[in-house]
Amino acid sequence: MSPAHSSEVLAAESVACLNKALCHLKDIWEEIGIPEDQRLQRTNVVKNHIKGLLDMMITEEESLRTRLLSSIEACRKQLDTLCLELQLPPFEEERGVTMLQQEKEIRTQVEMLVKERTQRMQQLKALTERDQDLCDTLCSDPYALNPNAVPSLEQLDGFRQHIASQTTEKERRHAEFVGIKRQIILCMDDLDQLPETSFEKDIICEDQEAFCLSKDNIASLKLLLGQLEERKAENQAVCEVHMENIQELWDRLQVPQEERELFSEHMVTSKKKNLDALEAEGRRLMELKRLNMRNVTEAIRSEIAWLWEKCFFSSDQQQAFVPYFSNDFTEQLLGLHEAEILRLKQHYEEHKELFEGVQRWEESWRLFLELEKKATDPSRFTNRGGNLLKEEKQKAELHKSLPKLEKKLKAQIEVWEQEQAREFLVNGQKFLQFVEEQWELHRIEKENEKLERQLKKSKQIEVDMLYGTAVRTPTKRRFLGTTTPSKARKVPSVRTPGRSKPPLAGLQERNKENMGQVTGLGVPLQSGGFKTLASPQRNFSINSVASTYSEFATGLINTVIESIQSSETSPRPLTPRASQTY
Repeated sequence: MSPAHSSEVLAAESVACLNKALCHLKDIWEEIGIPEDQRLQRTNVVKNHIKGLLDMMITEEESLRTRLLSSIEACRKQLDTLCLELQLPPFEEERGVTMLQQEKEIRTQVEMLVKERTQRMQQLKALTERDQDLCDTLCSDPYALNPNAVPSLEQLDGFRQHIASQTTEKERRHAEFVGIKRQIILCMDDLDQLPETSFEKDIICEDQEAFCLSKDNIASLKLLLGQLEERKAENQAVCEVHMENIQELWDRLQVPQEERELFSEHMVTSKKKNLDALEAEGRRLMELKRLNMRNVTEAIRSEIAWLWEKCFFSSDQQQAFVPYFSNDFTEQLLGLHEAEILRLKQHYEEHKELFEGVQRWEESWRLFLELEKKATDPSRFTNRGGNLLKEEKQKAELHKSLPKLEKKLKAQIEVWEQEQAREFLVNGQKFLQFVEEQWELHRIEKENEKLERQLKKSKQIEVDMLYGTAVRTPTKRRFLGTTTPSKARKVPSVRTPGRSKPPLAGLQERNKENMGQVTGLGVPLQSGGFKTLASPQRNFSINSVASTYSEFATGLINTVIESIQSSETSPRPLTPRASQTY
């Protein structure tokens, strides 16, 4: 049944009920005998009463309608305001609904937006309080957001990100503060210093959480730490100077090791108490030095001699320091020696790389010559431990590395000569010239060795040619100490010139060439050239040579050996004889 039909049925039933009630009243009135005029009056009263009741009901319902309209209007206005505050789009009402449905829908939306606004304001309040705490700790400005206005969701997200960033910055600054504070405490402990200013007291004494972590305070912390570290470094430098002086005085005064160990605790740290102890020990040793002037001076002279050697000083340069040779051991003489050793140390440190490079070249060159010498030793072929291969590899590496080192030294020497405005000399000549001469002498020595081998070979050929020695065919080398009875080597027979058969024509021609090699042999001169040992009688017979060969060979070999020895100058080891000054 539709609502409209139900309403009509209810209205018909109400009218029927009213008619029934009036009929019943009428029957009662007739039964009672109420006159007609009074019955009309009573009927009018019933009518008026029913009418008043209906009017009252109508008034109440009309009041309800009015209230609904007022509520709808008020909710609409509030809804518009909330949408504006919450930065939401306007609310769109549903069409075709009753007044009650409309009022309920708008009112529900208003309640939801009011709740949203309350939540946002609560979040804003909490974020503002957190931001204020961070601002107090970091001494920064508050976040630019009106605390009385409803924030948008984007604004709240930005505020949260700001809070997270500030929290991270606080943690970073706090960790930095804790680290700097720890270093400041250590520095003050090393310096035996107590907090003096209010800022220093705030750092050391107050709670870490109460310290303001502003940028200015962090900068002041770093500045204070820098000042303390600078003072600590100064103390450490002073202590190192004292330690070095004390160590030198210990060595010069030959202080017993037991006495040194008793003082060792002050030789490793640089605290204020250590500095005081070092200064006291220095004063004590200086007094001992004054009482032991001779021993101290001689100890310094040993150091000076060592530096002369390291700096490659020549005899002239060494003798230029006249106080070194004085025996009048006075405080003035000691002062001159101390000043001299300071200058030598500074000179050595400034050019240490160059001096060490020259020394390294000398050592490499000496090792190279030793390997070259071993290369000519026949006994090295009996090696079975792999040393031969190692030596050859080492020699090849030295032959490759020496030119590189010489090139590097050349560049360093050029810089040295530009700075010192003089030549870098070794043994009275330029170092690079000295190096070239060593290579040239080495080359000449190799040529002389080659020539000596040629002489021995020529002598053997001459003997074979004159005495008819059988030519040996090369055989495989046997292991040392093993023989094969069935394959014993035959002993060559020697024929006398009178009974020997004349050699073949080809052999005679080869013999003439060999004779030319022996009689026209080139021998090196001291100047690096070669001279020819010419025989006064170049065209001689084999028999004449054979008859006087022992005298001829002996004289020829002796002449060649004397010529080699006079031209051969063994490579000189690099000695500390450089003529440069500092």
